Amino acid sequence: MIYAYALAGVILAPFAGVFIAGLDRILTARFQARTGPPILQPLYDIAKLWAKEPMIAHRFQPLCVYVYLAAAMVSVGLFFAQSDLLLIFFVQAVGAVFLVMGAFLVPSPFSQAGANRELIQILTYEPLIIIVLAGIYLSTGSFEISAVYAMDKPLLMNLPLLFIVFGYALTIKLRKSPFDISASHHAHQELVRGVLTEYSGRQLALIEIAHLYETVLILGLCSLFWTTGVLGTVVLLAATYLAEIVVDNICARMSFKWMLKSVWTTGLALSAVNFAWLYARGKF
Repeated sequence: MIYAYALAGVILAPFAGVFIAGLDRILTARFQARTGPPILQPLYDIAKLWAKEPMIAHRFQPLCVYVYLAAAMVSVGLFFAQSDLLLIFFVQAVGAVFLVMGAFLVPSPFSQAGANRELIQILTYEPLIIIVLAGIYLSTGSFEISAVYAMDKPLLMNLPLLFIVFGYALTIKLRKSPFDISASHHAHQELVRGVLTEYSGRQLALIEIAHLYETVLILGLCSLFWTTGVLGTVVLLAATYLAEIVVDNICARMSFKWMLKSVWTTGLALSAVNFAWLYARGKF
């Protein structure tokens, strides 16, 4: 049964990601007083990229893309199989590193700058995710996702501040303003797309599919904060993603120095307070 859930998750995740990305674009357009594209526009974009003639800037770039996509698919499969959270974290981290390696392979100044920015983003959000996972372990006594579902009350009640910390990682991972310093899915940022500049055609289509998997994974991790009821989970995910869209539309992109300073300062402070509260309640 676990393998069936994992297989179903891997198959259905990109379709769910297309729906989420399409809804994101529509809501963003509404906030900007525009009509917006159809909800299946992300799927049309991937199909258009897939039909383009491939232009490979470096012979090892396709390998980096395949590893990035494979890591995203495996991490989603592990999540739906209710596997170990640390294992999921390290699998997706390997994929993120290979995406950066592919950008570094090309001696383009835009690609190199985007790769450096992407590394800084990874350095920013991954420690926060580790801290959040540590909080989950202290609340459940295990890194297994099944232990979270076995709780009799929502994880959000024990980790309210860590949920905010996870929101920072969510914003960076979804490439939302003000933290979209390496690449953006919106045309208002720049003419080149940073870490994605030298990817094209089917390679870029596969990267977009991998991003759909990552979106589902990060929202799946977000859903762990409320597992005692379907309605509560849906409300939490909808409210969180709506907040991400609002922040994306009201904030300008900031520098990497500001990102590091603000995210680490606020994230570490909130984490320390939440851990102190858990200690006072005898959780560790």
